[in-house]
Amino acid sequence: MGVQQYDEIGEAFEGFKSLPLTRYGEVPSFLDLVGDVRGKSVLDLACGTGFYSREFKRRGATEVLGVDISGEMVAAAQRLEEGDPLGVRYEVGDVAELRPLDRRFDIALGVQLLNYAQTIAELEAMCRNVHRGLVPGGEFFVLAQSPDYPGGGQDLARYGFLCEPTGEKIETGPRFRVTALLDPPISIIGAVPSRELYEASLRAAGFSELTWVPLQVSEAGVREFGADFWTDFLAEPPLEMLRCRA
Repeated sequence: MGVQQYDEIGEAFEGFKSLPLTRYGEVPSFLDLVGDVRGKSVLDLACGTGFYSREFKRRGATEVLGVDISGEMVAAAQRLEEGDPLGVRYEVGDVAELRPLDRRFDIALGVQLLNYAQTIAELEAMCRNVHRGLVPGGEFFVLAQSPDYPGGGQDLARYGFLCEPTGEKIETGPRFRVTALLDPPISIIGAVPSRELYEASLRAAGFSELTWVPLQVSEAGVREFGADFWTDFLAEPPLEMLRCRA
C-alpha cells in the first residue's frame, strides 16, 4: 500500500510542508524535539522527498542518509540534492527489510513510518532494524498520527488537512485517510497503532526511555493566524511525537 500511493505523489509531497499544520505545528515541533545535530550522523527513514534530511544537514549533521520505500520519492529527493548539493545520500529501501548499513548512526528519524506496517510482525521488524542502525545510546524520533485522535469532521480543514477513518481495521490498528488540501488534493491511507502496540514493539527491539511528546504551535504560527485559530488543534492534536533510546 505505502509504496504505490507514494510513487503516485512524487515531488508533489513537498507541498505538504506549506500547509499550516505542518509549517507551524509539525516542522517546528519535530525540529525542536530532535534538537542540536551538530557533529552527529542522521538516518532518515521514510525520508520522502528529503525535507528533514536536508534540514538536518543544513543544521550541522556530519552525515545524513535518507531511505524511502518509494523510488519516485527518492528520485525527487535526489533531484533536489542535485539542485542544491548538501551532501545528503539517498537510497530506496523497505525499513521492514532494511539492508545492513555500513555504519551506525547517532540519530534515526521515523516521520510517518511505523504507521505503515501492515502487521505486528512488520512493525516489530521495522523497530529492530532501526535499533540495529543506531549506535548504543542513539536516539530514535517518531512522528505519526496520535493514537488518541478520533478523526472525522472538518476540524482540521482550516489547518490544511482532513483525517477520516475508512471504517477498515488491519492487524496494527484502524485505517485512516489523510488528505492534504492542496490543488489538487492528495490523500494517503495508513493505520494508527495503539500507544501500547508502539511501546511494546519498540521495547521488544531494545529501545528504552520512551517518551511521548505533543505537538505545539510555533510563535510564528500564532503571529500569522492568531491564538484562537489554533484552539481546535491544541485541544485535540492530530499528530504526536515519540522519542526513545537505543
